[in-house]
Amino acid sequence: MEPTEQQGRILLVDDEAAILRSFRYCLEDEGYSVATASSAAQADALLQRQVFDLCFLDLRLGEDNGLDVLARMRIQAPWMRVVIITAHSAVDTAVDAMQAGAADYLIKPCSPDQLRLAAAKQLEVRQLTARIEALEGEMRQQNGVLESQSPAMTAVLETARQVASTDANILILGESGSGKGELARAIHGWSKRAKKACVTINCPSLSAELMESELFGHSRGAFTGATENTLGRISQADGGTLFLDEIGDFPLPLQPKLLRFIQDKEYERVGDPVTRHADVRILAATNRDLAAMVAQGQFREDLLYRLNVIVLNLPPLRERSEDILGLAERFLARFVKEYGRPARGFSEEARNTLRQYGWPGNVRELRNVIERASIICNQEIIDSEHLGLQEQDGNNAPRIGEPLSLEELERAHISAVMATSATLDQAAKILGIDTSTLYRKRKQYNL
Repeated sequence: MEPTEQQGRILLVDDEAAILRSFRYCLEDEGYSVATASSAAQADALLQRQVFDLCFLDLRLGEDNGLDVLARMRIQAPWMRVVIITAHSAVDTAVDAMQAGAADYLIKPCSPDQLRLAAAKQLEVRQLTARIEALEGEMRQQNGVLESQSPAMTAVLETARQVASTDANILILGESGSGKGELARAIHGWSKRAKKACVTINCPSLSAELMESELFGHSRGAFTGATENTLGRISQADGGTLFLDEIGDFPLPLQPKLLRFIQDKEYERVGDPVTRHADVRILAATNRDLAAMVAQGQFREDLLYRLNVIVLNLPPLRERSEDILGLAERFLARFVKEYGRPARGFSEEARNTLRQYGWPGNVRELRNVIERASIICNQEIIDSEHLGLQEQDGNNAPRIGEPLSLEELERAHISAVMATSATLDQAAKILGIDTSTLYRKRKQYNL
């Protein structure tokens, strides 16, 4: 089996110099990056300084117990695949090692082909494991959002395809819900980095302290609750793409460290002074005016210059009206299949309602409206009343000063905020209430 990527990082741990040498030559000939250690202490030192995808570990390391070394590795580098190397007489111990977290074992002496096959297999599993979460996220997002008949949207997509093949940093601007995340994932898919991971960080969701740990990783004991070494998102995206969603909310105190990484591709984990390197392309997105934030001292000007090498402006849904019905039909096909519902299309009145509505929440709001309609509609054709848009329409929405109760105003306001928010947590933050309170309000008003 050929290695799927010639960038696997392998650690060899064995106290026999001849075996280390032969294993190293064999794996380096395949294009892998290889480091060797002849003791547990050397292996520990290497794991403190570098990230490895795979380790071949001899169970007999002089005075060191291979099972003890394996246990420490599982804490120190839980993402790393470990293949045990053992003699015929210690197969039972190798089985114990498998139960303790080793991925596989080889019996000495093993042939070069066996070694190469084991390395290719484990590195393939490592790469698949690293990408599976991102791929699942991409599959959930493949709703045809980027299929467009709009000249404005088509122009953005053409530019995005042109710049995708470069490593230039890209800043995607657009209103909330307009599809910035979908475009970022598409750019990664069109790029030469597509076989590697596209890792996303949602900037508004984390404090400065949590963001630093999430972004750069942390070492065991770096803070309360840090029970093991953790790869940061930057390390997970090595060779691929890091997408910083809503970069306008990136913590100001942490911006110098992000700027340094973008410039030098170097960083340190929290609680670990060792400088590390990662080859990562940066994509960022925001619905905020970063230039205004720079003027107000809320965002670093030098960071903005690094991020906006290429700027893509996504039009809001109201400016790509040609796409509304097509998107609605694709969303409907997806949701009726997912929920097993009878709806198959829209009445002419419903189609007019969809075309005439202002869509302040953009594509995200359209998706939410169609999902709800597909669930509550018990017939083949969705009518206008199933969409629930009349009370949200600008002409019919409650206004300040009208003869309405506070309860009616609150219901309308909460409904509008939820329609334009990505999550309930975000909606609660905008409303200035706890998420638990928002849950109660939703139930109270049957939203």
